[in-house]
Amino acid sequence: MEKQSSANYKTFARPEDTRNNWVTFMFVTKCRFNCFKKKSHIETCTAAFHELEKFGFEFADLGFGGNHVHFLVNIPKGYSVEEAEILLKSRSARRIFEKHSGFRKRYPRGSFWSGYEHHESTGKKDFQQSADYIRDQERHHKIEVIDDLQQKLKPFMTEGDDAATSESQRGLAEGARPRGL
Repeated sequence: MEKQSSANYKTFARPEDTRNNWVTFMFVTKCRFNCFKKKSHIETCTAAFHELEKFGFEFADLGFGGNHVHFLVNIPKGYSVEEAEILLKSRSARRIFEKHSGFRKRYPRGSFWSGYEHHESTGKKDFQQSADYIRDQERHHKIEVIDDLQQKLKPFMTEGDDAATSESQRGLAEGARPRGL
């Protein structure tokens, strides 16, 4: 007599999330300070938002208007708009305070974003209009972003200078005192 099992051998794979849950957000800094006039601050905030892609968030466009940010995000299944807002604000504020210590002086209580936020669902029809508006923030608000990212300097020494420099560095490493000291 053979044993019969009532177990089902089919695997239940979750289908891909195919719904359209694109939302246009706008977050404003606390007291509307112009914190996004430097490229390094914008890059830090953008990188913090993109850290959430590992949780299923998708970002289309981000636009910074001096004291606020507009962006399009596809919120994954399982997150409400409120939960997504909390995740986005907390992660970006934490990264900004870690990378730019001067913000602790301006925001001693640690709240970078104001309580105000605006969100609206973005469908396929108005997706391109929203994306165009977001990309055009600098011109729309008439702000100029300062590029303060560190640039690599081109070498300015010639080949003859390299030999003299390496000899003097070798002498200093061996304990010799430089001339004139």
